[in-house]
Amino acid sequence: MDGEPWVASRVSASASTPVKAGAILPCEFEAAGPQHVSALEALILRHGPNPWNWLPEDGIRKHMHDIAEGRAHAELAFQAGALIGAVTFCVTQAYRQYEPPSGFDSWQGYICEAVVHADAAGQGLGSRLLRHAVQRLQAMGMQTIYIDRHEENAASAGMMRKAGFTEVCTFDEPERRPNGSRRTTVCRITLPTKDLLAKTDPPGL
Repeated sequence: MDGEPWVASRVSASASTPVKAGAILPCEFEAAGPQHVSALEALILRHGPNPWNWLPEDGIRKHMHDIAEGRAHAELAFQAGALIGAVTFCVTQAYRQYEPPSGFDSWQGYICEAVVHADAAGQGLGSRLLRHAVQRLQAMGMQTIYIDRHEENAASAGMMRKAGFTEVCTFDEPERRPNGSRRTTVCRITLPTKDLLAKTDPPGL
């Protein structure tokens, strides 16, 4: 999907492992560890590109390094040992301009990338992965979680709505959106939280 202005027990199979179309269940979910980074990168670069997505390879490599080092995170979906989907996420303050004054100095969750193997697309896996990522960010203390997409990316829009995200704003961003309207739509989900968010170090790191 889109990148931010930029511990599992099993080694995953290659993203090129064949996946039986229409058979995403049973599906196993787990958190990414350093051992998954190579397959995760391959999945993103092979199944992520489309006219709406901004996927610079140098940015993806940096993002994978951050996941390996624990500065970013990922929720993975496996079928029969094959990696068939992933959502990556982090904590950030890049979206605090959309927060109320009381939360301006707080940290927000951000969904960085969401990708599903082509053979598993259109079966709700992306929304399920998003919900898993939201739950993990909530456990890290995040009350608001942001995600963005190309304004005209209907598939991503549907996936985000199913996961509970609503649109916040849309703006021109031709450097990241060379096609279509060349505009970015920012979406958000707001969650209940029991504790005040830390205003110093990023939570969960």
